Amino acid sequence: MSDRELHCDTCEGVVLFEAPPCGDGHGADCPELICTGCGAAVVIATFAFRETRLSGRRARRPSHPQAA
Repeated sequence: MSDRELHCDTCEGVVLFEAPPCGDGHGADCPELICTGCGAAVVIATFAFRETRLSGRRARRPSHPQAA
């Protein structure tokens, strides 16, 4: 099991969270955590963004009305 100290909204403070046994094979990196104080569950989500390039296209300009 993996342990981390995080803020728990239910306990209203920093509490030890632990990862329960993971059936998905994540091991210690499981995104599901349980508060050891109240049992509240949280999921830690990380996102990776891939840069995309438009080949051979011009960048679009936003269409704003011109002030007269």
